Amino acid sequence: MRKLLLLLVLLVIAVFTAACSSESKEEELAILDVKLTINPEKAEINEPVVFEANVTYGEEEVTDAEEVKFEIWRANDENHEKVAVEHAENGIYRLEKSFTEEGTYYIYSHVTAKNMHSMPKKEFVIGQPSEPEQDNSEMKMDMDGEEGEHSGNH
Repeated sequence: MRKLLLLLVLLVIAVFTAACSSESKEEELAILDVKLTINPEKAEINEPVVFEANVTYGEEEVTDAEEVKFEIWRANDENHEKVAVEHAENGIYRLEKSFTEEGTYYIYSHVTAKNMHSMPKKEFVIGQPSEPEQDNSEMKMDMDGEEGEHSGNH
């Protein structure tokens, strides 16, 4: 009786595994990928800077993202500007902006598409750099003592 029950359980597992593997081959898992670029990464005051989020889902260019916002702020400033960005071309969402204050800046591109969210972050400089922000992941590593000391200066 035990052998029959064991055989039945193994048979159910084999059928389930075969069904799952055939479904996964038909429907490959695609990932939302956002490549954030800044041109130029070092600019002068009042010089235009172009921010682009190149959004793909697997091999497909995403032209209909649910939401694309660029969040921009000067290092150590609590005021963050959020700008909604429309699709420009070929899966690229673009913003051109100039700045009136020197310093080190950061940008997040918040992209929601295909029931996923991606938010790559980059640093850029206008004029002379200011004191950069301390990276939270570095602070956590310092507290855990795993990675040793990080000064925050590069």
